[in-house]
Amino acid sequence: MSDTALDITGWTCPAPLRDRPRVVMGHGGGGALSAELVQHLFAPAFGGEVLAQLGDSAAVSLGGVRLAFSTDSYVVRPLFFPGGGIGDLAVNGTVNDLAMSGAEAAYLSCGFILEEGVEMSVVARVAEAMGAAARAAGVEVATGDTKVVEAGHGDGIYINTTGIGIIPDGVDLRPQRVVPGDVVIVSGEIGLHGVAIMSVREGLEFGVDIQSDCAALGGLVRSMLAVTPDLHVLRDPTRGGLAASLNEIAAASGTGVVIHEGRVPVPAAVANACAILGLDPLYVANEGKLVAFVPREHADAVLDAMRAHPLGRHATVIGEAVDAHPGLVVARTALGGTRVVDLPIGEQLPRIC
Repeated sequence: MSDTALDITGWTCPAPLRDRPRVVMGHGGGGALSAELVQHLFAPAFGGEVLAQLGDSAAVSLGGVRLAFSTDSYVVRPLFFPGGGIGDLAVNGTVNDLAMSGAEAAYLSCGFILEEGVEMSVVARVAEAMGAAARAAGVEVATGDTKVVEAGHGDGIYINTTGIGIIPDGVDLRPQRVVPGDVVIVSGEIGLHGVAIMSVREGLEFGVDIQSDCAALGGLVRSMLAVTPDLHVLRDPTRGGLAASLNEIAAASGTGVVIHEGRVPVPAAVANACAILGLDPLYVANEGKLVAFVPREHADAVLDAMRAHPLGRHATVIGEAVDAHPGLVVARTALGGTRVVDLPIGEQLPRIC
């Protein structure tokens, strides 16, 4: 072993301690650190009953109309990746947050933070992708803002989008409505977005071309609500993956969740990449999938409607809500055992959205 001194001043911990006095990357990862930041710092500072719901979007009433209202910021690196880019992501991500409240997205705002020196052709490519994604999703970019920061103080382009949409009468999607016996359905194959980002960022090749699943889910949600407005909760498992969404729902509803590991649709390319890198597909980000908790009496009809839609053709029942172990998610393995699927501390791969 060399006796040369190691310089550890630039090292970072991938799973930082929760009592760190400074912000770390894990605080933006969608896991336990993110939840603690919101629940113990931001929520007490801002207050308010609407914020306390902590949903993907806020459901509010204004002038007798029920609206969904959501905002998100996009700092993905690289700006362009197989299957999309930051422009598509900025539209589809906010449209999907509105859709998880059952809302029909109507208008978006768009805020650009540009780094001095970024090429205009890159900005134009991002803007054109945003416009195309907005038109495909049936939403209008109605207002916006642009700021420029000095070279070295950004990462090319950051984008914030805020969206509003109308929630149909009779639709009430929130985790507090989940009850034991609800069927858990995932709309398709998981892990594609995170692995696609990883492949181009790290220059990795897995033998096949892995494309991000970035897509707007409004049409799929409409198909589901056409069967019954009595869906209990929807979530799009982005940062922290399917595991984070299931844990958030279990904690908020006070129910347990059991999933069957072998039923979770993981494409072979994602499974192989995760095996090589030591990752769990349940924690890998998605940008075009949803997980639904559906009353058992409606589950078959909702599943059929999902499979009839292009974005839900691989929809699968993966588990159910249960009385046992409230607030915990448990996976039944192929060998007949069980394991706890915990909320991740941070994010296996940062800067994925």
